[in-house]
Amino acid sequence: MSKRKLPKVALGARPGVQGDLSPRALQRWSPDVRAADPGEASISVLDPIGADPWGEGVTARRISAALRAIGERPVTVNINSPGGDFFEGLAIYNLLREHAGTVTVNILGIAASAASVIAMAGDEVRIARAGFLMIHNTWIMAAGDRHALAEVCEWLAPFDATAIDIYAARTGIERDALAAMLDRETWIGGQAALDQGFADSFLPADQLETATGDGAPAASMRAERRFDLLARRAGLTNSASRALLRELRTGRPGAAHDGLQPGAAADLEQGLAALLEDLRTR
Repeated sequence: MSKRKLPKVALGARPGVQGDLSPRALQRWSPDVRAADPGEASISVLDPIGADPWGEGVTARRISAALRAIGERPVTVNINSPGGDFFEGLAIYNLLREHAGTVTVNILGIAASAASVIAMAGDEVRIARAGFLMIHNTWIMAAGDRHALAEVCEWLAPFDATAIDIYAARTGIERDALAAMLDRETWIGGQAALDQGFADSFLPADQLETATGDGAPAASMRAERRFDLLARRAGLTNSASRALLRELRTGRPGAAHDGLQPGAAADLEQGLAALLEDLRTR
C-alpha cells in the first residue's frame, strides 16, 4: 500500500514522561542480526528508539539527517529494534511517511513497540520468516503524585488510539480487535504478519546476516549495553550500574541492589545472567 494512505500523527510532549522498553522485548532482541548488504540509500534502525545513556540510539534527528542526505531517492529502512521511546518512534514514522521517495521496510529480527510503528511507514513492508512484530499499549516512565499520574493516564489514551489508527490503516483489522491485541502485548511472527496485513512479503534469507566478525570485545560491549538498559529500567543509576559491573569482573561479592524499583529485580537478574555468560566465554 502507499504510505500516503497512512494517517499523519499529531505529536505532543509532557514534562516528566519518558518512553520505556518492554523487558520482554529487550530479552528477545538479538542485536547481532543485521542486513547483509544495507545498500547506499538505506537507514538502519538497529538500536533502541530514542537517545540512550551513551548518546546513541535511534532518534528522529538522526533519521531526518539521513533522509536529507538521501534526497528524494527511494530508501530502504532495515529494522531490528526492541523499541523504546514511543513518542520518538511516532516522530520517525512521520518523517518516513512524508519522504518523497518510495520507502521499503525490512524487518530483520524484531520490530517491537515503537519500532513496530516505524515499520508501518513503508510503501512495502518485508519481514524475515523468523522475524517478529510486537505491539502493545504505550510504555512510559513517569514521576509525580497520584493526581499527576492520573493525568498521565488520560494523556496516554490518545497515543494508544493513534497506534491503533496506524495499524488499522495498514492491516484493515477492526479497531476493537487491535485494541485487545495492544492490551495483551501481542507478538506477531513472520507468517502471521503476512496473514494479518502487517507485512506484504517475506524478506529473502540471503539479505540477512548475523554479525560474528566483531570479536569478543565488541560482543562484550553489546552485552554490557543490554545490561545497562535493564539496570536503568530497574532503577539503578548509570554509576551504580557501572559499579555493579566492576564487582562482577573482579569477583568481589556484595553487589548492591539499592534503589531497585519494585518488581524489577527479576529483569535485572536475567540481564546479569546474560552478562556473566558473556564474560565467561570471552
